[in-house]
Amino acid sequence: MTRSERGPADPIHAPAAPGPGVGRIKRNVGRVIERSHVRRQPSRGRYDLAAINAVLDAGYVAHVAFVQDNQPFCIPMLYARIGRAVYVHGSSASRTIRLLSTGVPACLTVTILDGLVLARSAFEHSANYRSAVLLGAFRRVDRDDERLAAFAAFTNQVIPGRWAEVREPNRQELKASQILALPIAEASVKVRSGPPTDDDSPDAERDVWAGVLPLHTIYGPPEAASGLRSGIPLSQSARRLIEGHAGPGTSQLDQIGDDRGGRPPAEPDRHPERDEPNG
Repeated sequence: MTRSERGPADPIHAPAAPGPGVGRIKRNVGRVIERSHVRRQPSRGRYDLAAINAVLDAGYVAHVAFVQDNQPFCIPMLYARIGRAVYVHGSSASRTIRLLSTGVPACLTVTILDGLVLARSAFEHSANYRSAVLLGAFRRVDRDDERLAAFAAFTNQVIPGRWAEVREPNRQELKASQILALPIAEASVKVRSGPPTDDDSPDAERDVWAGVLPLHTIYGPPEAASGLRSGIPLSQSARRLIEGHAGPGTSQLDQIGDDRGGRPPAEPDRHPERDEPNG
C-alpha cells in the first residue's frame, strides 16, 4: 500500500510557457501564469492536476507562508486534500489561523525528498525531489458537513483508515477548532530525478564515487501509549501502513508480538472521499 493511492484526478494542462491560453483549472493568463510557472529548469515543471494531487497526497507537512505587518512568516502545518482544495486546521485562538481566515495572500508548499545526488564536484551536488507550490487565499470553512469531512481527511492523511477506528470530534472539539480551505487554482509541481549531471564532464575522470542515495520512509516498531490497557491489539490502519512500507520479502512487523493482532488484509482500504468535490 502507498500513501498516494487516491481517487483519479483530472489532467488539466497549463501552457508550456507564460502567455495566453487555457490554464490548469480555469482560464489563467498573463500575471497568473507567470506567478505559478516554473522559471528555473522549466522542463521540470508540471501543471496537471494529477501531478499536483500526487505530491499533496504523499506528504505529511505543508509550509504555509504569509506576510503580517511587512514581516514574512512560514509555518509548518499538517494538512489534507479533498478534491480541488487543501485543508488546514488549528486552534480558533491561533494567530496564523485567524490571519489566514481573513483571506490574505498565502503560499502553501509540500516537498517530498526522494534522494541525495552525489556528484564528483561540490557544485553539482543536488537532491531528487517532488515539490508542489500553491498560491491563493484561504477561506473559512463553516458548514458542519464540510468541517466533519475535513476532520476525516486530516485523520486519514496521517494513517489511511484511521477515521473509522476512532471517536469522531464532539461539538466542543469542533467549536475549538478552525478549518480553512485553499483552492487548488494556481499551482505547479517541480520534479528532479536521476543521477548527477557530471557523467560527461572532465570530473568523471576523478576517482570519486558518484550516484544517488535514495531516501525512503519507514516505520519502526510501534510504541504503545503508557496508559494503553493490556490486550488491545495494534490497529489495522497502523498495521497496513507499516506493512505497506516494508521492503520486498520483508516485514516491519516481524518484531511485533502475536498479541498485537492478525495480519493485515491483502487490499488496503480505499478513501474515495478524498476526491469528492467540495460543496
